[in-house]
This record gives sequence, structure tokens and C-alpha cells, in this order.
Amino acid sequence: MKNTASLDLTFLVDNSAGPGCGAEHGLSIVVETDDTCLLFDSGQSSLFKSNAQSLGIDLNRIELAVLSHGHYDHGNGFEYFAGRRLICHPEIFIRRYREKNGTYIGLSYDRQQAEAWFDLQLSARPVKLSDSVTFLGQIPRLNDFEAKQTLFYDEAGQPDFVPDDSAIVAETARGLVVIAGCSHSGICNIVDYAFTVTGRNDIAAVIGGFHLREGSPAIEPTMSYLKSRNIKLLMPCHCVDASVIQLIHAEMPCEPVFSGRKVVFTS
Repeated sequence: MKNTASLDLTFLVDNSAGPGCGAEHGLSIVVETDDTCLLFDSGQSSLFKSNAQSLGIDLNRIELAVLSHGHYDHGNGFEYFAGRRLICHPEIFIRRYREKNGTYIGLSYDRQQAEAWFDLQLSARPVKLSDSVTFLGQIPRLNDFEAKQTLFYDEAGQPDFVPDDSAIVAETARGLVVIAGCSHSGICNIVDYAFTVTGRNDIAAVIGGFHLREGSPAIEPTMSYLKSRNIKLLMPCHCVDASVIQLIHAEMPCEPVFSGRKVVFTS
């Protein structure tokens, strides 16, 4: 892979609203480099489209979409984004539920519908989306503190550890930029796999949902790991509790996330 000279990110959807943009429990990011432009996740509704319009972003020019995992708050918005190439893990269409109350939290469409709407590409292996951006596929879960507990179950009544959870990595002149949806596979596992796939270990930023709830035993080892990697910027959002975000902000270089937020990485 070659370094891209620049990487522009625009958060179309986050849990927090920004000027002129609405919010919902979800995530959607426009990822633009010198050699590609894609939509990473879509939130749970058509909000990403109205926020894009408010920001003056023409979504019609985006022909590539990536879905990080099969939860409603990341993928249901793609119902309003048909006609593109959509890349995701093969197990993304599992029917899944919340353990505490049986609420359905999977996608609002199945594989057959997705195949009718999109040029669907399913892969558990890394997929090179451009010279500088890679879909990581299935994340190896190698450390001893992440992805050890789950609050979900699947259509077979078994614990659902969200095996389809993935992320993307962009190579920039400033280092790797890892963009995660919810990190059910573990944000540290994701970063380690980004190193493996790219053959690099210089990292500029880790951005997106880290799936850290208040009181989680994974908080301390996750923070220790992130500190050890000398990451220049962290932007935790969406599925990270506010109290955990405050902890991270207090100890590492962080910036806030909200709908409409833009961040640019240049050489």
C-alpha cells in the first residue's frame, strides 16, 4: 500500500448533535482520501442524508459503502443508500437480540434484500478498497481482556459476540488511521490487526466506537494498551460511555465527536 497524502473524515451521524446537524444513537462517517471516497456505516435512519445535505456533501458521488457490523444503529440507514458497492462480513445478517429484554437489534433487511439493493461483497478476509484504505474483515481476538462478555444473543439462542465486527484502516503520511464502528471485537485487537495487515506500527489516530461501558473490566487494560502505542489522536464516540470518554480525555490526546464534525489528516 502507498501512503495517501490526505485523509478527510466527516461524521454524518453520532450520538451528539453538532451545528446544523441532528443526532441519533448511531454512527456514520464519510471517509475521503486521494484515491477513494466511501461511506462507513449509515446510522439507523435517513438522518445521515439530511445531515450531509446540511453540510453541503453530495452523497451521489459516493459509490462505495462499508458496514462495520450487523447492528441496526450502524446499518439500517443503508436502506436509503442503495445502488452502491457494499462491503461487509459474511455473518452480518445474523438475527440478533438484546439479552435483557429480547429487543431485536439486527439489521432491518436480510441478505436477499441486500443483494437486490447493492453490489454486495462479503468477506471475512481483508479487502483492499484502494491503494491506501483496507477493510480488515474478521478481527482475530487474541488479547485476554476484550470481547470476553456479551449482552446479546443470536437467532439460535446462543451468546452473540458479534463475529462480524470489523473496521477499516487508512495509511497516511502521518501514520495509520484506524476507524472502528463499535469494536465488539475489541479496539486493541483491531489496532493490532491493522498493524499485521499493513505491516506498519506507526499510528496517527484511532477513531470511532470503542464499546467501553462504565465499570467494564476492559477499561483499564484498554487504556494501558492505547497509551503504550503512542497514538497521536483518539476520538472515542457513540458506544463509549461519557464517563469513560472523560477518563480517556484526561490521560491521552483526544478530540470530541459530534454530527457534522470534520477532521483532516495531511502530510
